[in-house]
Amino acid sequence: MRTIDTDICVRSMTLMASGDLDELAQVVHPQAVNREAKAEPPACREPGPAAFAATARWLRAAFADLRFDIHDVVADGDLVAVHCTMSGRQVGPFVAYDDHGEVDQAFPPTGRRFAITQTHWFRVRDDQVLEHWANRDDLGLATQLGWVPPTPAFLWRMARAKRRARRQ
Repeated sequence: MRTIDTDICVRSMTLMASGDLDELAQVVHPQAVNREAKAEPPACREPGPAAFAATARWLRAAFADLRFDIHDVVADGDLVAVHCTMSGRQVGPFVAYDDHGEVDQAFPPTGRRFAITQTHWFRVRDDQVLEHWANRDDLGLATQLGWVPPTPAFLWRMARAKRRARRQ
């Protein structure tokens, strides 16, 4: 296992969190697939660096101070696993999409901070990320941000945020 493969994967995460999206083309393969994009906006579901940049913009629209604190990185052949904590603060609506790219859910901003563990998996080819998928603590995120258990007032705010997201 070459150290460059692990460095490339960590660098892709750093770029997505920092917003330096022009550099993604250096570390993300033109045919790269993000297997986590199924609940993301349609622009995130295409192959290549532009789709990874769209995912970064989608995350950064909802979460300020976004960062990935890396705990462990292991590799086997072309496969790299990164164990990390993702943290930030929800400042915008977090919008999830259905299979057709339509707004499914919208969680209005709470202003709360969060920190959740994740494991990101990457396949590397030609010194670039070719494939990405992840295991995330979505329940931990929802609990820390106050999405669950939902209060009646929060459910009303969700419905209003969903209507606004659909209009956009």
